[in-house]
Amino acid sequence: MTTSTQRPARVPAVLVLEDGRTFRGRAYGAVGETFGEAVFSTGMTGYQETLTDPSYHRQVVVMTAPHVGNTGVNDEDPESSRIWVAGYVVRDPARVPSNWRSRRTLDEELTRQGVVGISGIDTRALTRHLRERGAMRVGIFSGDKAQADEAALLAAVQASPQMKGADLSAEVATKEPYVVPAIGEKKFTVAAIDLGIKGMTPQRMAERGIEVHVLPAGATLDEVYAVEPDGVFLSNGPGDPATADLAVIQGVLERKTPLFGICFGNQLLGRAVGFGTYKLKYGHRGINQPVQDRSTGKVEVTAHNHGFAVDAPLDQVTDTPYGRVEVSHVCLNDNVVEGLRLLDTPAFSVQYHPEAAAGPHDAAYLFDRFVKLMEGQRA
Repeated sequence: MTTSTQRPARVPAVLVLEDGRTFRGRAYGAVGETFGEAVFSTGMTGYQETLTDPSYHRQVVVMTAPHVGNTGVNDEDPESSRIWVAGYVVRDPARVPSNWRSRRTLDEELTRQGVVGISGIDTRALTRHLRERGAMRVGIFSGDKAQADEAALLAAVQASPQMKGADLSAEVATKEPYVVPAIGEKKFTVAAIDLGIKGMTPQRMAERGIEVHVLPAGATLDEVYAVEPDGVFLSNGPGDPATADLAVIQGVLERKTPLFGICFGNQLLGRAVGFGTYKLKYGHRGINQPVQDRSTGKVEVTAHNHGFAVDAPLDQVTDTPYGRVEVSHVCLNDNVVEGLRLLDTPAFSVQYHPEAAAGPHDAAYLFDRFVKLMEGQRA
């Protein structure tokens, strides 16, 4: 990605998809060029949390909500230390933010962090195109870059890396372990493997009396157990789950230490017990996805960000080397597997984000389920 932070008003920009379709608009954020996988997010709010979610590494996010940026950017809501999206696409950016916590405009923040974006295009048409053709590689070019021959721009897009086969967790994870202390009385210790963890996730555990040791993506089994964990947590993260090493997860399952995974962690748990994973046509991204908890029948409105899914049978229990496994949650839009539960080993996972940042609070009970799992194992 090449960028410039100097941008006069109404600088031209062009978005080029790998199948050749183009959209022309105006620069939003930094001026330059960027490449990534074009995906769309259906959330009406929570753009700041979306931008700073490490799971969006190397993705160009198209916002389906037409009006973006109206609450500006504050210093309290980021989910990590930086913006991770490769590029940003909006239809109608707010001219003036209005929120008591706002410190700067979204445009200013994108520019400050060198994120190339585009505005003033028909994001509805672009979203429909991605739904019909599937998520694909894309480039955004602004300023002088936008004036180049379209054939040359298309060639540049088609030469950029694909998401399938991408091993990205180590690029976004912490390089050094750190600890998030329990709030109030410490009840448990959890080793959280950072595959692209959001800041609110260990916070939700800390609120429940859990001391969270956040470990790098490449942590070994010895390093996991060096913190003497009552439980192990697998975080969300970017990339293709088929590239991940499963030895640590399988070691945790063999020791029967309580394990909880979300998003990318759900996919890795699925692969660890013997299921496959596959790339969805256009994925689930947003804070309004309906999921049914099959153990209770309850339908939850949930926050998603995933382009891969677990390939597991929906209506039967599967025998695995770690005991019986069943699908615990399912997406009501398309029957995609949204959760797994091991019946003979203390482990479960969900495909979505229960920390509610940004998003609804329907799934907060999953952290309580993790606590009960650890209580049961300790007893």
